[in-house]
Amino acid sequence: MALLYQATLRPTKLELLSDWLPGRPWYTGPAGETQQVASFRFDDPAGAVGMETMLVRVGDGPVHQMPLTYREAPLPGGDAWLLGTAEHSVLGMRWVYDAVGDPVYAAALARAIIGGTGQAEKLVQVDGRLVRREPDMTVIGGGGEAAVMPAVGEIERVTEDDPTVIVTDTIELVVVRRLDAGVELADVVLRGAWPGQETPVPLASARLR
Repeated sequence: MALLYQATLRPTKLELLSDWLPGRPWYTGPAGETQQVASFRFDDPAGAVGMETMLVRVGDGPVHQMPLTYREAPLPGGDAWLLGTAEHSVLGMRWVYDAVGDPVYAAALARAIIGGTGQAEKLVQVDGRLVRREPDMTVIGGGGEAAVMPAVGEIERVTEDDPTVIVTDTIELVVVRRLDAGVELADVVLRGAWPGQETPVPLASARLR
């Protein structure tokens, strides 16, 4: 599950993305105020790293997939993937990263695709109670309980393109950035659908090395 808080974040995630996205080599939209289209989350079994994949656009521009990780301390060696820091009104300072450079995200994405775990259930703390939040998009993995799921260790390299390729010691992951470009992926595929996009489209894929 993903535990959420009724809290404020300054600057907001969308503000960080508005400044950061135009400098990415794979970003094809205009500069401007970033808007959220939909989102989903993965669960960190250790409970240390927050993971959220946001689908965003600027104006009438294309929808881009932006996976993020939220950490309470800097990711060692992760400066190239840092969007910035933000103050969470409950949890304090958060370091916000492009998740493709974060090994915790790589492991979670592999589990979602090959293990078929899909997205995490969202629970919000409200007056001391946990309230389930309905997902605003559907995410479907291509694996299942019978699939062999190796441990995922450190990231060996990342090719920052569209699609973005993440190579770990055991698995190669592919993450689509622009979601309306008609990209087709091989191997085991994670697909997603959201209001306005009822036919599931490829989000990411995984193959064993």
